Amino acid sequence: MNREVPADPADAGAAGGSLGSKLAANVGYFRWVICALLLLGTTKNYMDRQILGVLKTTLQHNLGWSEIDYANLVFAFQAAYALGMLVVSWLIDRLGTRVGYAAAMIFWSVASMGHALAHSLSDFVVARFSLGFGESGVFPASIKSVSEWFPARERALATGIFNAGTNIGAIVTPLIIPWITIRWGWRAGFVFTGALGFLWVVLWLAFYRKPEEHPRVSPEELAYIRSDPQEPRTRVKWLSLLPHRQTWAFVAGKFVIDPIWWFYLFWAPDFLQRKHGLSLMQIGIPLMVIYVISDVGSVAGGWLSSLLVRRGRTVNAARKFAMLVCALSVLPVIYASRARGLWTAVLLVALGAAAHQGFSCNLLTLPSDVFPSRAVASVVGIGGMSGAVGGMLIAKIVGYVLEWTGSYRIPFLMAGFAYILALGLIHLLSPDLRPVTLEAKETGTA
Repeated sequence: MNREVPADPADAGAAGGSLGSKLAANVGYFRWVICALLLLGTTKNYMDRQILGVLKTTLQHNLGWSEIDYANLVFAFQAAYALGMLVVSWLIDRLGTRVGYAAAMIFWSVASMGHALAHSLSDFVVARFSLGFGESGVFPASIKSVSEWFPARERALATGIFNAGTNIGAIVTPLIIPWITIRWGWRAGFVFTGALGFLWVVLWLAFYRKPEEHPRVSPEELAYIRSDPQEPRTRVKWLSLLPHRQTWAFVAGKFVIDPIWWFYLFWAPDFLQRKHGLSLMQIGIPLMVIYVISDVGSVAGGWLSSLLVRRGRTVNAARKFAMLVCALSVLPVIYASRARGLWTAVLLVALGAAAHQGFSCNLLTLPSDVFPSRAVASVVGIGGMSGAVGGMLIAKIVGYVLEWTGSYRIPFLMAGFAYILALGLIHLLSPDLRPVTLEAKETGTA
């Protein structure tokens, strides 16, 4: 089936365009309920990730870790995340979004709770490795859900909304976990965040079905969701995705920008404590400000490119223009390590994190823009693995830089210029974001 009519899938929605816009207001809203579930899942995911960064100083003091020890824990998480991006994303394509996401959530929630049993660095390595492997399913499953539940014209916005959960999780964790730690100890924090996953699974299994199987979806909403050209439902062979430049554009972007987000997530609490002398109970508000502003960036980045598509711009122009705005907005973060005032530093990091999220939600939308739905989770998995490998490198770099110099200047310099480099690589590899047509020989049993 030829998917190049018109030039990209979002234009197909826009071509019948005014009709799609009129339908959107009247077809129903249940797809946004699904988006809310994805938002909650991403929030839970990032609570489990962020807790180690929030407790970094406490755990280093109690367990005697060096900066390099902490970096090795982050490295173990990233290595498992990279492996999981290959294995877990394949399982999600194989099992389907509903069962695959639920299984991943249960696995990583148990791993999160397992941190409470750790007594040594090696115990933490095992727990972090298990957590990273399970958590790798969140973005392949979420992007696949968006491709199943939203037409192309709404995907960037839906991605921006669920991706905002990364910030909500990072906001809630430093507000709750220090309070729990002071009263019941750090082990209770891991038990609390892990247990939340089982509540989410109940909601997910109760509400999630494919649109055509869901009793709450009206015929009009289903027609709107399926308003883009439809594709055959056959599986995609992974190796068939590698020759396509669109795959490598996504992979390159993830490799360059994901490590910067890991840096914010795992080291921002320590930066505020080390540079500005904040205690465990004092870091909550500054981190909340950083990630609230990041949430605005996530939704705004998706809104901007979706607005441009609705106004007749091509997906290629809309996504890349939004990413360019974000790449330029992140540049001031290079001065964060030199800021003397706490709130100057907080606002610079917040701007960088917001720009990252706006860039990221557009990057995450690219696989569903150019690949058939049945291949989306696999492409996201390959790109996520690339981002995790980049995260492994940043963990080592930051750990050794801090051990040797005690300064955050080099990491923030890297953060400032990463997005311009990423956008350049994306445009070089896929200048027009042409939709991929998978031939019959490229599909079959994955």
